[in-house]
Amino acid sequence: MNPVPPVAHVSRRAGSPLNGTIRVPGDKSISHRALMFAGLAIGTTRIAGLLEGEDVLRTAAAMRALGADVTREGSGMWRVSGAGIGGLHSPEDVLDMGNSGTAARLLCGILASHDIFAVMTGDASLRRRPMRRVIDPLAACGALFAARDGGRLPLAVSGAADALPLSYRLPVASAQVKSALLLAGLNARGVTEIEEPEPTRDHSENMLRHFGAAVEVIGQGRGKLIRLRGQPELMASDVMVPGDPSSAAFPIVAALLVPGSSVTIEGVGLNPLRTGLVTTLCEMGADIVILNQRAEGGEPVGDLVVRATTLRGVDVPPERAPAMIDEYPILAVACALAKGQSRLRGLGELRVKESDRLAATLAMLRVNGAQVEVDGDDMIIMGGANRLGGGTVMTHMDHRLAMSALVLGLVADDPVTIDDAAFIDTSFPGFVDLMRGLGAVIGPAGGPVEGLA
Repeated sequence: MNPVPPVAHVSRRAGSPLNGTIRVPGDKSISHRALMFAGLAIGTTRIAGLLEGEDVLRTAAAMRALGADVTREGSGMWRVSGAGIGGLHSPEDVLDMGNSGTAARLLCGILASHDIFAVMTGDASLRRRPMRRVIDPLAACGALFAARDGGRLPLAVSGAADALPLSYRLPVASAQVKSALLLAGLNARGVTEIEEPEPTRDHSENMLRHFGAAVEVIGQGRGKLIRLRGQPELMASDVMVPGDPSSAAFPIVAALLVPGSSVTIEGVGLNPLRTGLVTTLCEMGADIVILNQRAEGGEPVGDLVVRATTLRGVDVPPERAPAMIDEYPILAVACALAKGQSRLRGLGELRVKESDRLAATLAMLRVNGAQVEVDGDDMIIMGGANRLGGGTVMTHMDHRLAMSALVLGLVADDPVTIDDAAFIDTSFPGFVDLMRGLGAVIGPAGGPVEGLA
């Protein structure tokens, strides 16, 4: 079978302001977790607003293969009848996690504490990403793992027949590792304890409570100690998935940068451990107003009104990284258009994302004329280059890098081309059409671009 050829896209300076009211797809982190926890619960959970991108669909397929009844009932509407904790069974085939590191790492936690055997793989990008940070601590519960060098996929897992509770201090802040350990702890006898040095997104803790688990969170200086009592009886509980703040980041920055723009984004998740980008943009002078704040499914939600602003450079502290780890490529675009120098600190975690996202972001900016350098784990960007754009960005199958480059093209002096747009749908299905609806000029490279005469 011949591989699907890359689909290059190009974006050009918007001829008019971006305007409109939109909703972004459901939060990817919460969507993954909603499917997993519902699959481990007793009874039927209905999920509204589920992100139906490729990554989340891989999680749905995996939970179905493990014994949960997972059914799509309409756009964003899903029904999950869980197998109960300890009730999953070995899948009949290899679990293909596509491009989703979140799905693969969290699923390792579920598999580790169930007496089942499974093999997990993924696409070329995911097979390059390290899994050792998850499988090493999970082995302490009694699970056996066999993987390629460096703990990379394909990965075979023999789960523990009688899983031990875990006690682990995270060497670096990672919501994925924390969540994998909590998922393993669900089917272990006793109390699992996890110490995190810096607070990370707490969707797993929130959802565990939502489904009835006993979770205790104790502050420890800057970090936290999380305690989970194992083998609870999770009970089905409906979930409303808020709009993904990581997806909202792209229309937010586009609206700030395209002169005269005013865009409203409804129903965005505002978990304080996910709003580092909004905090940073406001420090840069951004005109962002939050309206209609409310709580849905244990998560804070609101509507964002974003108006075009002349941004200034910013110095982002390293401790903010966990609250915006996925947003640094699009923040780097904002910094390239800002007045003055910006320094984004503590970005080592970006080296092990879908690509080496630090190096890829650096390359994206440089090929389009921005002045940028890396100092250790810091990125330093000089805003106000004489002329931006004109480059072709190698996306390395990284959806966030692709979307960031297309936003750059909307405000650059010359068009910006990306080598492949196919992977955008892994996290933001319909991104190009949504941006076009606001007035953006984006289309296939080499063909007519919507919005151009």
